[in-house]
Amino acid sequence: MKKLKPAGPALLTAVLLYLSSPGPGYGCLAWSALLPLLYLCQKEKPAHAALWGFISGFLYHLLLLYWIVIVLGKYGNLPLWLTLPALVLLAAYMGLYPAIFSAIMSWSMPVVPPVWTAPLVWVSLDYVRSLLFSGFPWQDLGYSQFLFPEIIQIADLAGHHSITFLIVLVNSLLFTLLMTSASSLKTGQKSRKWHHAVPALCLIVAASVYNHQRLKQIATDINKKIVKLAVIQGNIEQDQKWLPENMKKALGNYIDLSTKSLSTQHSDLLIWPETALPFCPVDHPLFAELIENLILENKVNLLCGAPMYTIDDSSNITIYNSGLLVTEKGINDLYFKQHLVPFGEYIPLPDLLPFPKPLVETMGNFSAGNSSRPLTSGIIRAGILICYESIFPELARKTVQDGANLLVNITNDAWFGRSSAPVQHFSMAVLRAVENRRSLARAANTGISGFIDPTGRIISQSPLFKTYYLNAEVPLVENLSFFSRYGHLFPKACCLLLLPALLLIWRKLSQAPNLTAIRASDKEGL
Repeated sequence: MKKLKPAGPALLTAVLLYLSSPGPGYGCLAWSALLPLLYLCQKEKPAHAALWGFISGFLYHLLLLYWIVIVLGKYGNLPLWLTLPALVLLAAYMGLYPAIFSAIMSWSMPVVPPVWTAPLVWVSLDYVRSLLFSGFPWQDLGYSQFLFPEIIQIADLAGHHSITFLIVLVNSLLFTLLMTSASSLKTGQKSRKWHHAVPALCLIVAASVYNHQRLKQIATDINKKIVKLAVIQGNIEQDQKWLPENMKKALGNYIDLSTKSLSTQHSDLLIWPETALPFCPVDHPLFAELIENLILENKVNLLCGAPMYTIDDSSNITIYNSGLLVTEKGINDLYFKQHLVPFGEYIPLPDLLPFPKPLVETMGNFSAGNSSRPLTSGIIRAGILICYESIFPELARKTVQDGANLLVNITNDAWFGRSSAPVQHFSMAVLRAVENRRSLARAANTGISGFIDPTGRIISQSPLFKTYYLNAEVPLVENLSFFSRYGHLFPKACCLLLLPALLLIWRKLSQAPNLTAIRASDKEGL
């Protein structure tokens, strides 16, 4: 039973992290969710702390990513004996990062309080995870605060990683203060660890002041250039939209919704979701119907998703998941999706991993584009993020650097079914708007569609699995934020600072006379 005592703190952190995530939506819990895990790290040796950190991270990600079974099973046509192991393997991979974090915390705590080491380690690991194996930065801790504009404004300086840093800093500061108080009460002596709280508190106050002042400033400045937009949510069933006999009906549904939207407010740009056209427009007769019945009839431009292909001189066909700007003359401009979903839009290492082919065959084995150039419609320069691309800050930053004054996220979240994944996905789009100080319009086949202003305030959003349209007036912003100019300097700085910090800790540990006695004294202080 004694060996199972750490299970309590490990499970508690997993549950608190899940409850703080979009879906359950109790974002305030993130600011104390790591306390049980830090408590465990102080008690356990590094190897044991790593094990329990892995278990905590594994359980958290099982709860967070359960929708993988829906994606692969219901819509990917894969059997349960493949979908469950896929979820377990992904959760296990994600659990490795809390394991490393816990091991480093346990190793370093005997000589250094976690006030500064914990945020550096956590953000560094998040950044590494965003790069390895094509990157999977899904639901970093900072996204838990997407509903609180007064907290997330600092993202225009250092990206969403800065919010994660503050969350972990507050957790580790609370832990240090609690443990220091307990030790002082136990021994009757004032601990030297109190001085670590002062700079941490100063940083937290500075971030709070910046958030407050920046929110007021941006809210005052953003309404100088306004455009009218409409997003259309067709709510087309995923397993029906690609059937040839249903294509005309699906297109008619979008045209009818768009006409209703335009009768309410004439828009500068209509926005339809990813693959709203379930056919290649270049050679399909329904495309002419779209031009005649919507574009010419209403004198409006349309931005929508569709599969496209190119043919090279050797007659090789390359297929792309695309965003199209459609005008009265036809396809005016194109964007090809750059960051494809592994196993959803292509098979990585197909010779070694042939088994997931049924999932890819439902969509097509796409190729990746290489341009972030925005699509221009009048004064609108729309930077396109197709589906999964909205979770990668660098893609949004590049299109803004290339001149985008509006971000547009077109997606088909029908794959997620009735799960918490659409809310998780939507939350990350909010941070793209704040980081780059751009309005963001989001059109999703089954939701969540909506509009987000440059402060991260959600102007409006649709319900899930409803046929719906939304109209809004949104500001266009031309200025570049610090983040848009310089990108991920902050997490890179965390990685660089972590290296000398770990070296300093190693030197202190090598000079410590008795680590067992130090760890034992820390336990007594609890």
